Amino acid sequence: MRRFLEIVFCFGILSYMQMATAQITLPPIIGDGMVIQRGIEFPVWGWAKAGQKVQIKPNWQSGITATANHEGRWFVKIAAPPAGGPYELQIKGDNTVIAIRDILCGEVWLACGQSNMEMPLGNISSDNYPGIDNYRQEIAEANYPSIRFFTPAYKKKHMPQTEFDGRWVLCSPESAKYFSAVEYFFGRRLHKELKVPIGLINSSFGGSYIEEWMTKQTLQAYPDCSLPAERSDYPLYDVLIAPLIPYGIRGVILYQGESNATRAYQYNTLFSAMIHSWRKKWSQGDFPFYFVQIAPCGNNRYPPMAAAELRQAQLLTHLAVPNTGMVVTTDLVDDPCAASPDDLHPGNKQDVGKRLALWALAKTYGRDIAYSGPLYRSFKIEGNKIRLCFEHTDGGLIAAGNGLGGFSIAGADKQFADAKAEIDGNTVVVWSEKVQEPNSVRFGWDNVPQPSLFNAAGLPASPFCTNKQ
Repeated sequence: MRRFLEIVFCFGILSYMQMATAQITLPPIIGDGMVIQRGIEFPVWGWAKAGQKVQIKPNWQSGITATANHEGRWFVKIAAPPAGGPYELQIKGDNTVIAIRDILCGEVWLACGQSNMEMPLGNISSDNYPGIDNYRQEIAEANYPSIRFFTPAYKKKHMPQTEFDGRWVLCSPESAKYFSAVEYFFGRRLHKELKVPIGLINSSFGGSYIEEWMTKQTLQAYPDCSLPAERSDYPLYDVLIAPLIPYGIRGVILYQGESNATRAYQYNTLFSAMIHSWRKKWSQGDFPFYFVQIAPCGNNRYPPMAAAELRQAQLLTHLAVPNTGMVVTTDLVDDPCAASPDDLHPGNKQDVGKRLALWALAKTYGRDIAYSGPLYRSFKIEGNKIRLCFEHTDGGLIAAGNGLGGFSIAGADKQFADAKAEIDGNTVVVWSEKVQEPNSVRFGWDNVPQPSLFNAAGLPASPFCTNKQ
């Protein structure tokens, strides 16, 4: 009798699954109000009964027919329409007709990271986020129906997901307060400059480690790198990234690193591997990957110099991995000398989003604008001094109002001493009477660095160490 009931139960489950798969289903990201990436063959996919024919009929071109494979998945690519809209897309099967309306075509970007990317435009969670600068006015003015957001819902699972929740939301004063502030300001700048619809996907999670954003296969290649035990149940790649693939995107913006600050020596390797693996999974080539260097924060949050070492790892990632860009934030705290020792969430998210957009406008969209602060390139020893050369000087190097500071210099003993510095054209000359045979220089090597070196475009130099370690 028990065996009979087991057979009946299994047959019922199988019948239910067959009925479920007879209906066409779509991932939530393919739905009303979506923004599709212009200028590409845009992926459209879903599920149906194995072997079922599925007709995909856009109103901007002739239809395409797909066949669900043995697992019930079907997939096609459709040439994206001209930027603008609205467009419609009909998907039809044996027992289902799905009409997707109010589709726009423009630029689509994925944002991810931890709490500084997650931090919303509005003051909706005062225990965690005190609110960004001027948030009331920003929300009141956030009336951009051609900017649309999609936030996949988080579900804790231990394998890559195909099912997830979420919907596209139009940007309005009522909805914008829930959106990522950095992502909003990034998208708003692109929308104003490019004059096309903007789609923004936000897959961020507060307190996350870089390892959580990596595929299991990628992380297994680095056996010395593993998640803290309390985080092992949070496979964020599986639940917040994998379900989005292969949705067409232009690129990625990321704000992450604070949680890895005590393991900066691993970060450069892991971050680079993560970028490469995402690009491989998406099969869209080396798409743009722009990220934010971690902000100044006091020693109560980090061990001494930990944040400086993490910033160096981020700089090395940018210099090594093609088509990446890095935003420096050392000047975006009102008073770095008085920075709260525990405040990981600076309120100025406007300039963070703007600077990410500068990278995109210059490197992705071809605008002739300054987009990066000075980045260390090389050095030359000149007697008891070191001459530093920079990229992205853009009109020349400029010292902050209080003059150049934050430089230190060392010899073979690696004992760094505070140094004097002066600008000489597009170089900086550094020296100290305490070091007569120098071989290395540091700049901004502190958890709360002092922003003293800029280019003429007003963008700050990245902290760095010349020995690249």
